[in-house]
Amino acid sequence: MQSELLNPLAESSRIEKMPDPCTMVIFGASGDLTKRKLIPAIFDLARQGVLPSGFTIVGAGRTAMSHEVFREYMFKALKEFGRFQESEKALWETFVRGLFYVTIDPGKPEEYAKLKKELEVINEARRAGENVLFYLSTPPGMYSPIIKGLSGAAMNKPGGQNAWVRIIIEKPFGVDLNSARQLNREVLSVFDEEQVYRIDHYLGKETVQNLLVFRFANGIFEPIWNRNYIDHIQITAAETVGVENRGGYYEHAGAMRDMIQNHMLQLLALTAMEPPVLFDAQQVRDEKQKVFQAIRSIRPDEVHEYSVRGQYAAGTVNGASVLAYKSERGVSTESVTETYVALKLQIDNWRWAGVPFYVRSGKRLPKRVTEIAIQFKKTPHHLFRHLPADSLDHNNIVIRVQPDEGISLKFSSKIPGSFMRMRPVTMDFRYGSSFGGHLTDAYTRLILDCMLGDATLYARGDSVDVAWQLITPVHEGWISNKNSKIHDYTSGTWGPKEADELLARDGRRWRLP
Repeated sequence: MQSELLNPLAESSRIEKMPDPCTMVIFGASGDLTKRKLIPAIFDLARQGVLPSGFTIVGAGRTAMSHEVFREYMFKALKEFGRFQESEKALWETFVRGLFYVTIDPGKPEEYAKLKKELEVINEARRAGENVLFYLSTPPGMYSPIIKGLSGAAMNKPGGQNAWVRIIIEKPFGVDLNSARQLNREVLSVFDEEQVYRIDHYLGKETVQNLLVFRFANGIFEPIWNRNYIDHIQITAAETVGVENRGGYYEHAGAMRDMIQNHMLQLLALTAMEPPVLFDAQQVRDEKQKVFQAIRSIRPDEVHEYSVRGQYAAGTVNGASVLAYKSERGVSTESVTETYVALKLQIDNWRWAGVPFYVRSGKRLPKRVTEIAIQFKKTPHHLFRHLPADSLDHNNIVIRVQPDEGISLKFSSKIPGSFMRMRPVTMDFRYGSSFGGHLTDAYTRLILDCMLGDATLYARGDSVDVAWQLITPVHEGWISNKNSKIHDYTSGTWGPKEADELLARDGRRWRLP
C-alpha cells in the first residue's frame, strides 16, 4: 500500500498491462551495450513476468555468429552483468529459445532483404506477432545507413493492420545542432515521430520518475516550488572515473555534449516543468519543451560569466593515483576538451524568474553522485536575534538520483538543553531501506515502456533540437571568446576554483554531496 501511495503514476500506467507479442532486433548485438545493459535488462523483464509470449530477440551485426554461439555469448554476459542466479536456470532455458542472430553488414542496403526474410521465418516459428522493435546499439555513424536500409527494405512500416514498428535510438543525437537536425530529418523521413524513441537512460532511473510524483502527488511541496520560496537549484552529476578507454570518443564529445546536452538538461526540465494536464507522453513532454524554450540563451560573448570548463590533472581518487586527462590513451597532449562543466542557467518564466539553476558535471571528482538540490530562501525575519544569523541554515530538499537513491529534507531544530541553540537536521528517505529489494534498472523500465508504446520517459525530437540550440553558442564562445579559458583541476577535487567563484559572485556556494 505504501508503495502505491508513493509512486502511483510510475506504476499504474505501465506495469498493469502486458506488451503485445513482438520481435526486438538489436543492431550492434555483439557490442558492450548489449551485453552490459540490454540483455540483463530484458532478462529482468522475464523475471518480473512481463514479457509477452513469443517475445523474440534477433541480434544483427557484422560479427559472424550462429544462433548457438550468440546464445552462449549472451549467457556469459548475463552471468557477468545481470545478477543471474543458478535457481534461474529454468527461466533462462525458456528465455534462450527466443534468442537468434543474423549476420549482416548494416552499411550495405542489399543486406536488409536477408534480414527481412530471416525475421519472417523466425516470426512464423515463434508466433511473435508482426510487431517489431529496432534498437540501434551501434556507433552513431551507423544510424543513417541503418535507417536508410530499413526504409529500402520496407521494414519501417507495420506489416499488419494493428501491428506496430518502433525504433530506439541511443545518444548522442548528433554532435552539434546541424548534425542533430540532419539526423532528425533522416529519421523522420522514414519513421513517424510516434515510432521514434530517443533513449536517455537517466530518465528511466527510479528517483527521476519519483520526482514527478514527489512534486505533483503531494500537496505540501508544489505550492512552494517557485521563485517565492526557492533561492536557487543545483544539479550535480559527479563521476570518480576518468575517460578510461574512451579517450578517442571523448576528445570529440567533452562533458558538455556527453552530459549537459542530454542528461542534465532533462533533469532540469523535470525539476522546473509545470504540472501537465494529464500524465501521458504528449502532456509531459509538452511541459518539458516549454522549459527548454524558456531557458535564457548564453551568448558567445558572455560565456565567461555563465560557464566554467575544466580538465582534470593528475591526482588521487579513492586512494589511487590517476593520470591527467592529457596522459590518457587517445587524448591529444594539446587537448582543450573539457572534462568538467559548470553553468549558471536562468529560466525566463513566471515560476522561475530570478532563480538561478547551477548545473555541473565532471570526471575524476571525489565522489560518484547525481543529485538535484533545491535550496530554499531563509526566513524573512531573524527572530532569534541572540543567535548569529549564519546559525540559521537554508532549508533544502535533495533528490539523490544515484547512488543510494532517495530524498532528504534539511531543516533547523533546537538542540535539547536549557539554552536556545540550533543546528540543521535531516529527514532521509532511501529506496533501499523503505522498500527493500533491488531497484529496477533504467533500461529495464525504458525498454518495457517502448514495447507498451509509452514515450513519456523518452526525449522528443523538438526538445533535442532546443537543447542543442542552448549549448551551441556556449561551444562557439569557448572557441571565440578570449576571456574564456579551460582550467586545470586536480583529480579527486570538486573541480576548478573558478567554478566556486561562479557561485561566489552571487553570494552562494556549491553544496558538498
